[in-house]
Amino acid sequence: MIQLIVKLSRQLGKYKKQVYIAWVYVFIETICEIFIPTLTGWLVNVLKGETVTFFSDNLVIWGPTTDIVLSHVVILGVVMIITAAIAVLTGIGAGFAAAEASAGIGHNIRKAMFYKIQDYSFNNIDKFSTSSIVTRMTTDVTNVQFAYQMTIRALLRSPLMLIFAMVVAFTKSWQLATIFVVMVPFVGFFLFFIANKVHPVFVEIFNKYDGLNQEVQEDIAGIRAVKAFGRQEQQNSKFRSVSEYIFKKFVHNERIIAFNNPLLQVLSYGASLMICYLGAYLIKTYGTSYLSTGDLTSLLTYILMIMMSLFLLSMVYVQCIIARNSGERIIEILEEEPDIKNCDEPVMNVESGTVDFENVTFAYKSNIEHKVLKHINLHIPSGSTVGIVGSTGSSKSTLLSMIARLYDAEEGVVKVGGVDVRDYDIKTLRDSVSVVLQKNVLFSGTIKANLLWGNENATDEEIKRACDMACASEFIERFPDKYETILDEGGTNVSGGQKQRLCIARALLKNPKILILDDSTSAVDTHTDATIRGYLKNERPDVTKFIVAERVLSVKDCDTILVMDDGEIVNQGTHEELINSSEIYADLVKTQMGGGDFDATK
Repeated sequence: MIQLIVKLSRQLGKYKKQVYIAWVYVFIETICEIFIPTLTGWLVNVLKGETVTFFSDNLVIWGPTTDIVLSHVVILGVVMIITAAIAVLTGIGAGFAAAEASAGIGHNIRKAMFYKIQDYSFNNIDKFSTSSIVTRMTTDVTNVQFAYQMTIRALLRSPLMLIFAMVVAFTKSWQLATIFVVMVPFVGFFLFFIANKVHPVFVEIFNKYDGLNQEVQEDIAGIRAVKAFGRQEQQNSKFRSVSEYIFKKFVHNERIIAFNNPLLQVLSYGASLMICYLGAYLIKTYGTSYLSTGDLTSLLTYILMIMMSLFLLSMVYVQCIIARNSGERIIEILEEEPDIKNCDEPVMNVESGTVDFENVTFAYKSNIEHKVLKHINLHIPSGSTVGIVGSTGSSKSTLLSMIARLYDAEEGVVKVGGVDVRDYDIKTLRDSVSVVLQKNVLFSGTIKANLLWGNENATDEEIKRACDMACASEFIERFPDKYETILDEGGTNVSGGQKQRLCIARALLKNPKILILDDSTSAVDTHTDATIRGYLKNERPDVTKFIVAERVLSVKDCDTILVMDDGEIVNQGTHEELINSSEIYADLVKTQMGGGDFDATK
């Protein structure tokens, strides 16, 4: 637990100052609060005409008197008011400083997590689900932030209050103070017992939160399918099952935690009764010279202060138990090391678009035994156009992801421009390789803002030309706001084909040496598909182009076509060569072009 707190505290940054300020305020506040019961005892002694001493019978402030000395009462009243005012002001200051520090650490943790995720490779991201990452950056950070705010004050205030109150209590009557010594360990043992009971359940709860967020995410993302198939009730049932599980586990834990308050109250009232009984006995037996009425009154206040300190510690401890699992899940994100990173002296320039695969084998870490790429050997000269076909699951996308170093080869070497991709600066390599992924992603904002992802310094003319080559200008110009048209989240207000063309235009703005179109024209008609390929061939002849497609017409004019099956390149050649040499390719041609497919008429 201490190690976890230390790791999270490293995220404080510039907000460390607020923590120190809060501790100074808390120290002053605690001293003032500890002094107030003593002042109250002095006031009682003055009113009863008894001796007023400070920590020791040898330190007499006012001697016994039969009359009430008004000046003493006034002095004590003024000192009490000043002390209370200082306690209130420093308490407010400590609250403000603690709130700022906890908000700061929450801000820094979220930023650190987000920045860390940006450095993740696909393998790292595959380790955490989207719903889990969202939960860690929201619910988990909030739990840690709230616990940290409570801890900043209680970490110093409660022990100080406990220690000072017991010290003062021993100076007044060691016999009565012994009650505190017996009570505190008992409470500590009970809190430890509760922690061991509830922590494992909280681990289950927060892991289940990931499942809850996943259900919501899937339902919202697939809401059209849910409604089309009338599966609302089934989705409600799945959500209800996860939600009720979390509810029952929380109730179970809260029932255990609920013992805190009544236990502390019973101990508090029991200790007060014992102090009253024993105090009265001591006064009756030995007189007020042994234990004054004011001292007994202050002892009763100190027992309440000690119990409040223990109660505050218990509340903080419970919150820390809740936040412990959240903190562990946050640390998992922060300590996850990206498995794709720059070498010590990276190459900062990509000379050409030549691509080589030398005996490349790859398996996903989630299933290391299953090789998705097997001994791939390939040489693609710069400026070539390569088509890739194959059945679903033949690892076409995985093969191309190796070029941009989205994954690293388990065995063998992938080279771009004659250099191992692992020797390049990652940003340099990916600036030279434009990838239009199978799942096209657009972000909320204007069309122009999305296109500038390719090149933030692109001029309007360059944007227009890239859109012309991607056949996107024709529909953009029809929008009232043209390039300033606002896209909804995920680009849901444009069609699938329009989204694909915008993504192609965005990739072209990078002026890459290698362009990868991973089934990126599947939603456009064959005429538009052919037009885009014509533009790429005539206007970007020096760019090495990889085209993954299900349609034969999309790849039949490529310089070379790769036929993949079960992670291997089973055939390679031109369209005419493969018709005669590849059964898989010949079947595709027969099905799509010889079987009366509408593409054959285009």
